Amino acid sequence: MGSENETRISEFLLLGISEESRWQPFLFGLFLSMYLVTVLGNLLIILATISDSHLHTPMYFFLSNLSFVDICFTSTTIPKMLVNIQTERKAITYEGCIVQIYFFILFGVLDNFLLTVMAYDRFVAICHPLHYTVIMNRQLCVSLVLASWITSALNSLLQSLMVLRLSFCTDLEIPHFFCELNQVVLLACSDTFYNDMVMYFAAGLLFCGPLAGILYSYSKIVSSIRAISSAQGKYKAFSTCASHLSVVSLFYCTCLGVYFSSSATHNSHSSATASVMYSVVTPMLNPFIYSLRNKDITGALRRLFVGKL
Repeated sequence: MGSENETRISEFLLLGISEESRWQPFLFGLFLSMYLVTVLGNLLIILATISDSHLHTPMYFFLSNLSFVDICFTSTTIPKMLVNIQTERKAITYEGCIVQIYFFILFGVLDNFLLTVMAYDRFVAICHPLHYTVIMNRQLCVSLVLASWITSALNSLLQSLMVLRLSFCTDLEIPHFFCELNQVVLLACSDTFYNDMVMYFAAGLLFCGPLAGILYSYSKIVSSIRAISSAQGKYKAFSTCASHLSVVSLFYCTCLGVYFSSSATHNSHSSATASVMYSVVTPMLNPFIYSLRNKDITGALRRLFVGKL
């Protein structure tokens, strides 16, 4: 498109999930409730793991990191959405949009990596129980989390810098409730070939790679569980990874559901609605999944609050 149609932009417009005014109070109440539940639930997980010495293990170290990332993940998008609904403004500054892209990708990829690290932890615990404390030592656990942060940060930085090189025209409406990378790239007037290549390469490497690692870990876990002779032993082994398997299934199924639904319908608003599942609902449900049937977490929370009385 000709350069005369390009302009120095100062803001984008976030159209949100629905543009109908009658739905805005309902959406505000719904997302505010989900955000508060997400923050409170994940904070309780973090407090429980920090306060109880019995939970100072690799599994709960990774879980507390996942809870922290989930709080940050939802805080990247939901507060801005709530402000826009309350003020009846749809604008987000150009700089604010780039920052939102950076942190959304950062914490989204971190979620992915931490779930993979937790799968490896369960693999070692079930397949190599006698060597678990030696393999999953403190140095390795910190190194795995640190490597996840560094890789996620570098990927987010690359994706954000790729957006900065784009030129935009007068159509600056994003049919989403946050600055979703693909939607922003679609608004560009300049050539987006390199942006598309970087996005697809990163998705293949940073999404499919960890997923393959999780599937491999669980294939080995299933083989080990099948080799256990007693039914009680099989149940005990499976129960140690049931919560993680539930969270992994929820995260990846919702991500893949968003991808396939947007590809099939080509409807941006339906894609925005579907993305609520992995960006809001999944982080909200994670604390419930990990605590409802986990006696260690519920016991730690009970001791934490009873001890304060």
